[in-house]
Amino acid sequence: MERTKHAFSAGSGSPATAPAALRGRGAVTNVRHRFEQTEREPADDGWSSGQVAASQDDVSDADIAGGYIPIVPESTLKTTVTSEQARKLLSRNDSPDIPFDVAVNPYRGCEHGCVYCYARPTHAYLGYSPGLDFETRLIAKANAVDVLRAELARPGYRVSPINIGSATDVYQPIEREWQLTRGVLELLLQTRHPATIVTKNALIERDLDLLQPLAEQRLITVYISVTTLDTEMARTLEPRASAPWRRIQAIRTLTNAGVPVGVLVAPIIPFINDESLERILQDARQAGACYASYTVLRLPWEVKAVFQEWLEAHFPDRAQRVLHRIEDMRNGRRNDPQFGTRMRGTGLWANLLRQRFNLAVRKLGLNTTRSQLVTHLFQAPRAASPASSVSAASAAGQSSSRQSKSSSPLSSSPQLALF
Repeated sequence: MERTKHAFSAGSGSPATAPAALRGRGAVTNVRHRFEQTEREPADDGWSSGQVAASQDDVSDADIAGGYIPIVPESTLKTTVTSEQARKLLSRNDSPDIPFDVAVNPYRGCEHGCVYCYARPTHAYLGYSPGLDFETRLIAKANAVDVLRAELARPGYRVSPINIGSATDVYQPIEREWQLTRGVLELLLQTRHPATIVTKNALIERDLDLLQPLAEQRLITVYISVTTLDTEMARTLEPRASAPWRRIQAIRTLTNAGVPVGVLVAPIIPFINDESLERILQDARQAGACYASYTVLRLPWEVKAVFQEWLEAHFPDRAQRVLHRIEDMRNGRRNDPQFGTRMRGTGLWANLLRQRFNLAVRKLGLNTTRSQLVTHLFQAPRAASPASSVSAASAAGQSSSRQSKSSSPLSSSPQLALF
């Protein structure tokens, strides 16, 4: 494993042994999830410091005589994709903190590897770790389009804007092969169904041919998440998402095409990216964004352990300072699950962030108007059996060299409909 290099050195209060970080991955390890019944702890047997020695054939007598054994760097952790047959795609919520009540998520897990992702704990329902497993062991709902078509065709279906990507990013890298998101958009365009999209990947530009006609009928709004403008920071914070400048460029491309775009500064992490708030809003506004919002870092369930390991690996000099400030904004805890406060935090520091955001929004002329999606154009599709055919996206995805053809270990669990 290679530790990520930074321009600064660790402070005197840094941990004696900070965890090492994998290049191109957000999580540092596979943290133990809350459903595990066995507990494992690493032990130092005195042979090495956790690194793997080369094979015996690669070690010369001179090396051994000199007391030196070459070390072979650990290979890059590969991404695998497993297909599953979903029983439903629409998921509903009644949270007052979320501006939509129905969503679709064609993928489980996300290769972007954002260390702060609040959806990481959902991987525990599969028996996987919310750590590295969440960003390397992905699941594609191969029949997503057929299932959604059947749900939209049900008698008595009530139209409400569908949020595409409430849990994991629908434009993560595997979308290039699977194209499930594109299939969903094609269906929504055919049925004239309103929707919103949240993403941090410029791959969304690929679907302009669908987004433009949707926008012309006031059926789509896109929200681009921008966490930092520092490319080096983004490489460790959200390693496989599009670079910050590409997201700003995507805002400009979508806006020029007539697609309404908002920017989400989410999440704000004290002493990590909070100083970028005003600059992100400014650049997004110049690119054409008309709406803005923000959230403060949330650390539900195993995300607390994933984020702390990341801090100790990449920012050991300020890890405890960051955690204490989070506690200041969460009533002394690292996570506050209460509706009304969980998204923005409480206390002095949360109030200062709110004031900074509101001031910047007023100066930039953001949030003066907001696109209102229409629902009266909806035309129900013909009912189709989800198992009647395999979609073209599924066939494309199954030909990918990164796919594993085994089925999901807990694909029949009703708990998987969490998002």
